[in-house]
Amino acid sequence: MPPGMGGRSDKLFFYALLPFAAVTVALFLLLFKVLVGNSLPIFLREGFGFIESSVWRPSETNPQAEYYGMLAPILGTFYSSIVALLLALPASISLTILIDEYAPHGLRGHLVNMVEIMAGLPTVLYGLWGAYILAPALKSHVMQPLNTYLGMIPLFSCTPTTPSTILTAGVVLAIMVTPFMTSIIREAYESVPLIYREAALSIGAARYEYVGIMMSIIKPAVLASILLGFGRAAGETIAVSMTIGNSFSISPCLFKPGYTISSLIADQFGNAGFYHYMTYALYGAGFLLLLIGLALNTLGLYLLVAWRRRLEAR
Repeated sequence: MPPGMGGRSDKLFFYALLPFAAVTVALFLLLFKVLVGNSLPIFLREGFGFIESSVWRPSETNPQAEYYGMLAPILGTFYSSIVALLLALPASISLTILIDEYAPHGLRGHLVNMVEIMAGLPTVLYGLWGAYILAPALKSHVMQPLNTYLGMIPLFSCTPTTPSTILTAGVVLAIMVTPFMTSIIREAYESVPLIYREAALSIGAARYEYVGIMMSIIKPAVLASILLGFGRAAGETIAVSMTIGNSFSISPCLFKPGYTISSLIADQFGNAGFYHYMTYALYGAGFLLLLIGLALNTLGLYLLVAWRRRLEAR
């Protein structure tokens, strides 16, 4: 029994909440069981080759000729998510500082509402905008100039033949995760006790020095926002599927199309029933994505909780 729950009403309220918590845990365990059970055949058949290979070879007539490798989608997931975080982190920190330190009081609420609205928009809207507006603009004004003038750098070495690339998906993901990361950083920024703010101002710190002190205090929360943002970006499906190009390719160049685990599942699941092992392979992909998301989110939440406890203990 949690502390401070000696009254009858408190106990009844506690027991009334237990079924909802139990349903949540049961659903997660059921999801885990379904993914493990349905992905087990592909792991038993291919072993580590399922993770180490980038071959995706379906066959309708000969099941023994089928082979499915997830290396390209795994690398594509990490590559596009890293691009997104490199763009989203500076934007999230800047938004936090702008809203909490520089924006007039009357404008601050509107900015916060705008960030929350962006976080709640359907992802397919980002996908449509990214595919038909952002992608052609990036190809003409970013990819081609970078390839022309900085083509000696591996990141920009390939000629952009299509607007749907790793870079396009990364930019769309950055726009999508920025509101999420901003909310985490802002919550931590506003949780810093007043005594620290007063101490920084009392020593005559300039505005930028004061902001630097505040950001140094919330470094663990910023790191947690990176991990949680990465997990969010890695699990995005529709917007990425519409902008990444959906191609099995492994290249350091940002201007190549690719796959993520989520976009692979969305793109291939409709045809998986025509093949013997593809459904198992897609369940295996989902299981890998679950493990990645579970690890990143658990570590991120642990850092947030640990930082809050240290802050409260001071």
